[in-house]
Amino acid sequence: MEEVIQYVPNLYATFWALIPPLVAIILALITKEVYSSLFVGIVIGGLFYGNIFQSGFSFEKSVLHIFEDGLVGVLSDPYNVGILVFLVVLGIMVCMMNKAGGSAAFGEWAGRHIKTRVGAQLVTVLLGILIFIDDYFNCLTVGSVMRPVTDKHNVSRAKLAYLIDATAAPICIIAPISSWAAAVTGFVEGEDGFGIFIKAIPYNYYALFTIAAMILIVALKVDFGSMAVHEANAAKGDLYTTPDRPYANATEDVIKGRGRVLDLLFPIITLIVCCIIGMLYSGDFFKGVGFVDAFSGSDASVGLMLGSFFALIITIVFYAVRRVLSFNESCSCIPEGFKAMVPAILILTFAWTLKAMTDSLGAKEFVAGLVKGVSGGWLSILPAVIFLVAVFLAFATGTSWGTFGILIPIVVNTFSGTNHTMMIISISACMAGAVCGDHCSPISDTTIMASAGAQCNHMNHVSTQLPYVIVVAVISCVTYVIAGFVQNPVIPLIIGFVILVGAFIGIKYINKGKSNE
Repeated sequence: MEEVIQYVPNLYATFWALIPPLVAIILALITKEVYSSLFVGIVIGGLFYGNIFQSGFSFEKSVLHIFEDGLVGVLSDPYNVGILVFLVVLGIMVCMMNKAGGSAAFGEWAGRHIKTRVGAQLVTVLLGILIFIDDYFNCLTVGSVMRPVTDKHNVSRAKLAYLIDATAAPICIIAPISSWAAAVTGFVEGEDGFGIFIKAIPYNYYALFTIAAMILIVALKVDFGSMAVHEANAAKGDLYTTPDRPYANATEDVIKGRGRVLDLLFPIITLIVCCIIGMLYSGDFFKGVGFVDAFSGSDASVGLMLGSFFALIITIVFYAVRRVLSFNESCSCIPEGFKAMVPAILILTFAWTLKAMTDSLGAKEFVAGLVKGVSGGWLSILPAVIFLVAVFLAFATGTSWGTFGILIPIVVNTFSGTNHTMMIISISACMAGAVCGDHCSPISDTTIMASAGAQCNHMNHVSTQLPYVIVVAVISCVTYVIAGFVQNPVIPLIIGFVILVGAFIGIKYINKGKSNE
């Protein structure tokens, strides 16, 4: 039997492996056009794979790699398909809730009870915190529920997208019962993964400071950077600021007068319950596995896909019994819901393909080698170094889970059996950095979902939230330097929070001074 030789491109595990995503990100930020930017990054990745800089360059290998291993490969991956099915079903359910009048009824109820812009934003944050099961689920559910409310109070779509994005991954990464906890525990081999996740929560400074920052930004009415422009325009009635106004007519088919708040709450509660059951099922809970172990071993894609499907069936029956939507009217929402999710599906597909390109070029191996080179000395500042490396890697690749998979095993190998506390701090720094990079990356699936949930132009969302993310990231990095020396979660947390409050009060004071000039 002949031995199959694995093809390895000449640029494998070199800095060149990070060029395709970096080009895509820079182009997206410059052109504000995400589809073509992602595709250019994919093409560059394919050319690098075919050894474009070498004499043996193969154009055929590059093209086949882009389409067969890239686009076709990611669309035939069961996990990715499950997420796409979940997205489509969620889009259908949102369309049904609109058509049944549930969204309009909730908007009217919220209009009577939520009187201010601050109140509308704080309720958005609270709802995001409560939906901690999965970041995709969080983004789309919070967006569909709160969008009519924030629109009524003239909150810009960019601000809504930021609030959704900042309560998605940052909440999931500190929630023990979530798909993210399950992912992290799977990467901690040879240790009590779930126990380490729990111990790492107080050290997850980026997630904790992001939640605090949102509340401070809303309560103190602090907006800066391009977000300030969007909020000023929204106060005058322009929710979008830019000419691109995605989904501007998305609520045209709302049927007012027939729906009740129950027609919104029942599908959402059903969706939450069914998705939890689906995730437990995928973790073999019904075969005798314990609750915590079942969640830790669950497959988020399978759980969300099955849960959303059964929630859809139950909702169709519920609306038929309530006589707010007939079976035919519910079915007419299927193509409409699919259509609403096409932009998100297209960006996700390109983002996944770009990740496949960087994986085939050995980006993981290149970064792993860098981190191993640092871990030999300066151990006290290693958490801060890991945080920065994780931020860069997640930003460049658009995946926090992939960053976990690269860095957490390295951290465990470095500290296991020698300094348990330092291992906890470093694992938490890895998680925090991954969430930070993922949070602000234009090619991140969570960022894409937040844009879709808020029905906001994707690049508007990226550019407006970036200054907010940078402020919290810098403060988090400082706290990891302190944590590396004191090896205690409380002191750095207090110092970081004081700096955070001082930073936003200072920004508000500076903005006030500029407005008075």
